[in-house]
Amino acid sequence: MLPFKLVYSEKYFLPIGEHIFRADKFRLIRERLLQQGVAEDADFVVPQTATEADVLLVHSPLYVKKLMEGSLSAREELEMEIPYSPQVVDAFMLHTGGSILAAEHALEDSVCINMGGGFHHAFPEHGEGFCMINDFAVAIRALQKRGKILRAMTVDCDVHQGNGTAVIFGSPRPKPNTLPSGPAATSGARQRTTMTEGSSNDVFTISLHQENNYPFIKPPSSIDVNLPDGCGDAEYLAWLDNALSSGLRQFEPQLICYVAGADPYMDDQLGGLSLSIAGLKQRDELVFRVARARDIPVMVTYAGGYANHIEDTVTIHSNTVVAAAEVYRTASSRTSR
Repeated sequence: MLPFKLVYSEKYFLPIGEHIFRADKFRLIRERLLQQGVAEDADFVVPQTATEADVLLVHSPLYVKKLMEGSLSAREELEMEIPYSPQVVDAFMLHTGGSILAAEHALEDSVCINMGGGFHHAFPEHGEGFCMINDFAVAIRALQKRGKILRAMTVDCDVHQGNGTAVIFGSPRPKPNTLPSGPAATSGARQRTTMTEGSSNDVFTISLHQENNYPFIKPPSSIDVNLPDGCGDAEYLAWLDNALSSGLRQFEPQLICYVAGADPYMDDQLGGLSLSIAGLKQRDELVFRVARARDIPVMVTYAGGYANHIEDTVTIHSNTVVAAAEVYRTASSRTSR
């Protein structure tokens, strides 16, 4: 049995027809974990659908009304790049409930993985890029409203910048002298540390993404690492380590929301980075080790993954569970001695 829970529902499937976003990946990941003995049935917990009140903590009343009534304009639906239906809304509401549940379990067990979610292109007033509801932003605001946390950090490792998340939370003002140093600072990537007046100071956002990729306009996160085309394992891991160190010098979160996108993979159809499957697992391990060393709970969402072969996407997402098991089983065994 795993030392943490996996949040999953068979209703995570998004009924969007033939699409580059493989909506069956959630089921395939669960099957892989069970087949390989990584997880067992008792490790999975089923979420409840998020409430409209939860979603309204992040999204505007008009946008939520349009989703519930089916009154999106043709342009709004086109911008979302997935077909609208009440069934699609239901699925996104369930993914959002899953992220809330994962965040709650993470506070109890140090880590929890929502085997869905990560819809970081959803803005307060509209959806974009296959994303209808920003599930983990809702989870953060829901836990804050319930008094379970005050401060959270998002660590977004999808190949695409988390533009919706950046707008939702704004950018807390960083302390001075936080620009990168060491090997990563001299590489081809660029780190932008932003200072924004009047922005949220209870959520710190980090995004590592390919600079020359969607979205064209990238609103500022607290830290944006703009990676060059073809960035590989070693360079990526150095930049991630640097961004985490820089962010955690500036901010003390009570929860990390880790967006573990599979699309930095070298064979991804919508990406242009060159990470290997092994490198992506090292990425996951790095995030978990940093969080564990500082005793910060982590909730995980899966976000994008569009490999030419669905088996690769399933492997990458499954490895996130394997990495968490390796890091947190080690932590549990040390604690019990």
